[in-house]
Amino acid sequence: MKDSKMEHANETTGQPSEMHHERMQHDDMANMSMQHDQMGHQAGMETMAMDQGAMNHGNMHMDHGDMSHMDMDHGGGHMMHMGNLKQKFWVSLIVMIPVLLLSQFMGMNIHLGALQLPIVFPGSDWLVLILSSFLFFYGGWPFLTGAKSELQQRQPAMMTLIAMGITVAYGYSLYAFVMNHFIAPNGMVMDFFWELATLIVIMLLGHWIEMNAVMAAGNAVEKLAALLPSQAHVVHGDHVMDMPLAEVQVGTRLRVLAGEQMPADGQIVSGTSSVNESLVTGEAKAIHKAEGDRVIGGSVNGDGVIEIKVTGTGESGYLSQVMKLVQSAQANKSKAESMADKVAGWLFYAALAVGILAFFIWLPDGAATAFERMVTVFIIACPHALGLAIPLVIARSTSIGATNGLLIRNRQSLETAKHAKFILMDKTGTLTEGKFTVAKTVAFANQDEAQVLALMAALESHSEHPLATGIKAAAKDQQLKVPVAENVQVLKGIGLQGEIDGQAYTIVNARYLKDHQLSYDQAQADQLAAAGNSLAFLLQKDQVLGMVAEGDQLKPSSKQFVVALKRQGITPVMLTGDNHETAKKVADQLGLTDFQAELKPEDKVAQVKAYQQRGVVMMVGDGVNDAPSLAQADIGVAIGAGTDVAIDTADVVLVHSDPADILNFLSLAKATNRKMVQNLWWGAGYNILAIPLAAGILAPIGFILSPAVGAAIMSLSTIVVALNAMTLHLKRA
Repeated sequence: MKDSKMEHANETTGQPSEMHHERMQHDDMANMSMQHDQMGHQAGMETMAMDQGAMNHGNMHMDHGDMSHMDMDHGGGHMMHMGNLKQKFWVSLIVMIPVLLLSQFMGMNIHLGALQLPIVFPGSDWLVLILSSFLFFYGGWPFLTGAKSELQQRQPAMMTLIAMGITVAYGYSLYAFVMNHFIAPNGMVMDFFWELATLIVIMLLGHWIEMNAVMAAGNAVEKLAALLPSQAHVVHGDHVMDMPLAEVQVGTRLRVLAGEQMPADGQIVSGTSSVNESLVTGEAKAIHKAEGDRVIGGSVNGDGVIEIKVTGTGESGYLSQVMKLVQSAQANKSKAESMADKVAGWLFYAALAVGILAFFIWLPDGAATAFERMVTVFIIACPHALGLAIPLVIARSTSIGATNGLLIRNRQSLETAKHAKFILMDKTGTLTEGKFTVAKTVAFANQDEAQVLALMAALESHSEHPLATGIKAAAKDQQLKVPVAENVQVLKGIGLQGEIDGQAYTIVNARYLKDHQLSYDQAQADQLAAAGNSLAFLLQKDQVLGMVAEGDQLKPSSKQFVVALKRQGITPVMLTGDNHETAKKVADQLGLTDFQAELKPEDKVAQVKAYQQRGVVMMVGDGVNDAPSLAQADIGVAIGAGTDVAIDTADVVLVHSDPADILNFLSLAKATNRKMVQNLWWGAGYNILAIPLAAGILAPIGFILSPAVGAAIMSLSTIVVALNAMTLHLKRA
């Protein structure tokens, strides 16, 4: 983090916490892209394949092939290369049909009208052997390779259980075939080819449904990519030609006609227009844009024709970064998911023990019966539904969040939010608009007010801070001649310093004056501060030349937001670098009883730690100067997407820059936790009940659970878990 981004000079106390970016810093996107290339590609579903082919929007390449490279994170966090899953399912289903027609079902002959099963003809049993072997190695290969990966990492889980089940079924069936054809032709050792075929097909079907559910949950990423047009009007001198957006590079000059979408992030170099950025930022009103202003790729041009110089496309573009946020959120492991993985591991060892025990208990009834019970236990105990319980809910939740302006970077924040007791909030730009206007300029030491304002505007010409913007605007409105400032530097926690006409000047805050015991009209300063103004002072050496008082306005939703938090039993706390009088006025307007003023960045971190001693803390800031406290908090929420600090330190980014969206986040978190608990109970509870049945505990009353039925029930639980996850929705606050 550069100090220039951490501090600003003319804050009343010089605290970086009061920085608010009205316009997103797209220049930081390239750096942000480099920082997150690895993180954005760690998702277990990195290459999300779909049948409609590949979409490429401005170098934001999203592969949607035919699921030929589907990677899925299962159980203990192992990657299972699924291969062409859809193709494997359909081929296996077709091969399964003759196996069913030619094989005995649990040793029984079945009459379906004129059709008698199994169908027997010379060599039919050999055909069953060949087809079943094909199914085992072709359809079962994803599970075998997944089990190998789990065992190599010494974390046996779901894939190992499935592989064990189909291997035992296939191995025993080979034994039965050899016995019936070569060793004891007159005997009848029952095989499990029928069960093997149905088990593999049902498992593949369950995984296919899982993939479709996950892809449906990830549609928000595709919608973001679809905001960009496929063509751009490239300007070459006096000529304009259309070019595929994928070929547009940074620095290219583009023409955007009225009503068109911005092809990429850029800076206007010619023309003026009103731009609607609601699709990407949530700002509903049209924003006037002129030469020098920046535009976001995906926003809609108004009634003017403009030309822009591309500043970000592909990996460095705003929408690309939004998509990486969604991907990185889905890549992170949450605590609840880790717990689900542990449960899956426990079930594996439980199933192994129960299966072996069942084998020896049933062995007196014959090896076939004993193997049948063991195979059924292994099939039933597969924690497939349990392994899906959390990932599907999280994928769905992060997708819903993205479409509602909530970029959830850290899955853990969804689970931690239900315990939130304190929400600590920055003032400027979070609770207030961050749009400062000069209320009064005061001159000391026989200085002229206009001269004080002009000198401060000269120093502030090197800053884009809201307070700096207010000072520069006031100087422009008064048509003051602003001198040129040189060697301007940021003073961490203090302000700005620079040289004007060979003289050194400094802009500082009230705290600096107190710490250095510099004399000034403190009564007048306190009066202006009590009116809710932020103060900045101009110094020449140790002499205070004057001060500027700037006022800010509360965001319309801030007061209702505070009331809603209290209603939920959450204590809102305001942290600010402003003086106590200004902070108290804002706190009184909002109905806040807890607030801390005149805080430096390290002070805010200390406040976060102090409140953490009393409960779970959520910190809300502008994502720039609040980086340390955002990182320290249990949940860090950044106001305004698009800054490097927001990406680096926040767990959640509010795209709309509206703190009221935190209420939506809390609502989404509660709904998400509810679904996770439901799925965990379904997955674990199903296995707890099914394992004894698979072992044959009800055999004395005539109930025997076959491997095929066990596979069907297990896959049904997978479908239920997936459907339950997909019913998650956001009840907006």
